[in-house]
Amino acid sequence: MKRKHQKTLEQIYKRLTSGNIPWPDIESLFKALGADVSERAGSRVAVVLFGEVRVFHRPHPSTDTDKGAIASIRKWFELYEVKP
Repeated sequence: MKRKHQKTLEQIYKRLTSGNIPWPDIESLFKALGADVSERAGSRVAVVLFGEVRVFHRPHPSTDTDKGAIASIRKWFELYEVKP
């Protein structure tokens, strides 16, 4: 995993959940972990990782990911023991 991906993972696990992690950085982290990321209707994105499909809303017009999505990603990673 590249340092950039490690930094994004650290931001996801940071307490006081950050609301300013750019979505492209999170997508890049998913791909680095082996995920298949595909477009869905509207601004939805399907992420296939750990044998599961999770659907997220790609933020717009800003690229900053909201705190709820980050908390959801953190819980998903904790379930599969993905840690910084």
